[in-house]
Amino acid sequence: MRHFDHNAHHHPVLLAAVPAGARTAVDVGCGNGAFARLLAARGLAVTAVDRAVEVSAPGVEFRRADALTDDLGGPYDFVSCIAALHHMPLEAGLARLRSLVAPGGAVAVLGLAREEDAWDRALSLASVPLNFARRLVRDDPRGTAPVAEPSRALREIRAAADDLLPGARFRRHLYWRYSMSWTAPGTG
Repeated sequence: MRHFDHNAHHHPVLLAAVPAGARTAVDVGCGNGAFARLLAARGLAVTAVDRAVEVSAPGVEFRRADALTDDLGGPYDFVSCIAALHHMPLEAGLARLRSLVAPGGAVAVLGLAREEDAWDRALSLASVPLNFARRLVRDDPRGTAPVAEPSRALREIRAAADDLLPGARFRRHLYWRYSMSWTAPGTG
């Protein structure tokens, strides 16, 4: 039986943010490496970074590292960060993602934010029966990655991004997630 993975459910959103012609990528907080493998399958040279796990996959260079302090190489044409930003100090995490992207490249985040308004609560309520139904047909993969409750609301995350990644686009999703995409200014 396959696992239902809240993050993997949103992989298509992040894949759509990969810039045309991208050749290199870094997946910050790669977890089990599922998204890094998808990027490698698209022909990108992928560096996968995580402090807690080690993965092995064709076309993926794994680095056990601290995303904020260790040398991660780069710059990269595409920088992804899935369910990891809320494990870092927000401003430092966003600044680090920005520092890894090449001119004209893109950053894509799938994150978790603290609920703060009626819209957040409505999406959470809508997610509960869907989540239950998914779990009935797929077993539960919890326990495979570190878990942290998000401490910042989406409004706060947007404000930090406005300063560090001006023009970043946000979207709220089911399963307690949001996505953010940002394109770095080009060289010319």
